[in-house]
Amino acid sequence: MQFDDPGALDDVCTQRLGEKTGRQFAAMARRGFRLVSAMGGARAADENRATGGTRATGQCRLGGPALLEPGTAWPELSGVPLSLHAVLDTDALAPWLGAELPVRPGLLNFFYLDPDLPYEEYRKLDVYQPGVWRVIPADPARAVAVTAPRPARSYPAVPVHAVEVTMLPDCWDVEDGDLEFDRDEHWAVSSLILTELADLDGNTAGSHCAFGWPDTSHTLPVSVKDAGGTPAVHLLQLAEDTELGWGWGDAGTLYFTIPAEALAAGDFDRAVAQLICG
Repeated sequence: MQFDDPGALDDVCTQRLGEKTGRQFAAMARRGFRLVSAMGGARAADENRATGGTRATGQCRLGGPALLEPGTAWPELSGVPLSLHAVLDTDALAPWLGAELPVRPGLLNFFYLDPDLPYEEYRKLDVYQPGVWRVIPADPARAVAVTAPRPARSYPAVPVHAVEVTMLPDCWDVEDGDLEFDRDEHWAVSSLILTELADLDGNTAGSHCAFGWPDTSHTLPVSVKDAGGTPAVHLLQLAEDTELGWGWGDAGTLYFTIPAEALAAGDFDRAVAQLICG
């Protein structure tokens, strides 16, 4: 669930869930962004009118060449190069994220295995290992554009405007102990949220987003506590995009997350990608 106005989030929560429960739920909010094309187009028209412009946010973009420091090797799996899907400029995003971005790693390059290979060759790759994805940071002052080597796919470069939003988790990310609710009326806290906030559930579905909460976070290691008792951080959500020319399975969405302590340490080797199809 996402809100352009943090005040509207508080109002909706307290009006629909009650003063106490609503404030508890509102406290779970995270700051994030909708990523909207800064080049116009039919899909971005409504967003551009709502935000008052199409100016790109720093060097944030979808597709295009990677922005890597000199000497950085292009990531690959078993000799097959990964494809660059997005670049986030965390220096440009940091003012809105505040404490939710404990480090400023500069540019973040997001790669995923998507080669232009015949199926007979692709099926030989082990696509169920961490090498299928990579998140590589780069210093903006030193980064240079690097074109993807074949047979990685190269997608058109689309600068994006990062629209500031405040996000709430969907019902499955909230545990019964997180909120106080009437257990006689609702079998679980998920029932309460589904009943009272059903019209807002999943309003990030089918869109590109950064940070905040992903649209189907109950299937991702975001709020589920890891061994250290710390939730993970959602870095990027990429939806199927016919204009860019990418898609995964049946309306698939690609998510990148990272353990909170790894983000604080700037250890992006521990970032995880997960592909979920509809």
